[in-house]
Amino acid sequence: MRLFGYFRSSTSYRLRIALNLKGLAFENVPVNLVTAENKDEAFTSRNPFGSLPMLEADGRDRAQSMALLEWLDEAYPEPRFLPADIETRYTVRELAYGIATEIHAVNNLPVLKYLKDPLGHTQDEIDTWYRHWLARTLNPVEARLAQLGAGDFLQGDAPGLFEIVLIPQLANARRFNYDLTSSPHMTRIEAACLALPAFAAAHPDKQIDAP
Repeated sequence: MRLFGYFRSSTSYRLRIALNLKGLAFENVPVNLVTAENKDEAFTSRNPFGSLPMLEADGRDRAQSMALLEWLDEAYPEPRFLPADIETRYTVRELAYGIATEIHAVNNLPVLKYLKDPLGHTQDEIDTWYRHWLARTLNPVEARLAQLGAGDFLQGDAPGLFEIVLIPQLANARRFNYDLTSSPHMTRIEAACLALPAFAAAHPDKQIDAP
């Protein structure tokens, strides 16, 4: 397997965590988002979305991180990212997809670049935008975790789809100086995850393209 990604990309971070948790060996192939290497014809001819990550596996180039995570769970069932019970599985998807669709869609790099040029917003205004959309979803996620009485992980004694999606988003939140002091459930889960080798090895600072 070859994972095409960028060290700071939260969606690439998701896939690094997932591959590590599944115990799958992969080659990390850096693609520079800042210089728009992902928009080069050599890349878009393989991935028309021009997005990261892209996973080369079983003779096919696969894009879109959430679809990739579910494919990995079906192709390599152990350990499971999604629980067998339908209601528990729904709970995991509710929170994971809330973060993936409501935060990432409005806070990803192309959106932030567009806010600056051509729309002309300052970096302070962009940072305020970023934190607004974080709060809009992370506050309900924290409230749901409190309702569920979540412990170190959302379900059981091991991380799954929710943690794979949450941890990169919290790393981004910290980069934008988002206040997490009122999010004890999320930060407890974050600490438990970062203590695991699969998460530690996937951290942006540990990647070959990190400055």
